[in-house]
Amino acid sequence: MSDSKIHPTAIVERGAKIGTGCEIGPGAIVESGVELGPGCVIGPRAVLQGRVKIGPKNRIGVGAVIGGEPQDLAFSGARSGVVIGEGNTFREYVTIHRGTKEGTDTVIGNGCFLMVGVHVAHNCRLADGVILVNNVLLAGYVEVDEKAFLGGAVVVHQFVRIGKLAMVRGQTRVGMDLPPYCMAVATNAVCGLNLVGLKRAGVGPDGRKALQRVYEEFFFGGKNRSQALDKIRNGKDAKEKEVKEFCDFIEKTKRGICHGLKAGEISLEEN
Repeated sequence: MSDSKIHPTAIVERGAKIGTGCEIGPGAIVESGVELGPGCVIGPRAVLQGRVKIGPKNRIGVGAVIGGEPQDLAFSGARSGVVIGEGNTFREYVTIHRGTKEGTDTVIGNGCFLMVGVHVAHNCRLADGVILVNNVLLAGYVEVDEKAFLGGAVVVHQFVRIGKLAMVRGQTRVGMDLPPYCMAVATNAVCGLNLVGLKRAGVGPDGRKALQRVYEEFFFGGKNRSQALDKIRNGKDAKEKEVKEFCDFIEKTKRGICHGLKAGEISLEEN
């Protein structure tokens, strides 16, 4: 705890491991199973409970609860946990529950930004750079890949996967897998690619054009999933890294893939 600043009203249980240069605010509770990396800031009345391992330079906001018991009727006191990487921001009243089964974890990567009131349920996995806007709700076992962006009040069903650099419009319900680079605008429906995100991520014109052709073929080519993937895998765009990621993601689906909407089919009332 050397060089750490712990408010007199904070409760840090014996056995908790506090890295150097941490700040723990008024009324915060850090239980004995917590490991806190250097340079973390824990806001007032935040609660870290159970087996929670947090890397360096994380910021945890007012009233956030990290490591709470899962909201799962199957949970029976298993020794599970939460593992968090480096440089994340968890704003006010974020809740992250630990795993349900013995030895399992809910995992957050590096550089994620979870805004006010976000809930991450048991056994979820967030990759690096994920942004979840206010009041996003992730059910159990959801996976969100690198730099995906979920707008305010998005609700994601259990076991759903959200692909790399995907975007989801606020208040959208997602119950099927959303492929990488796609934009979801209505319940289980996509409409186009996240072209701005692709450009910012350094994907060049050739890669973006290849993805556009592949997107059209998969969603609107008149083929079933297997037929569309076979054509894409054997086509001229198959060599592109992003195309391979797109196909690999779809082939691994267990819940099915969101369907495509043409621009004229989008309605603000769709949700």
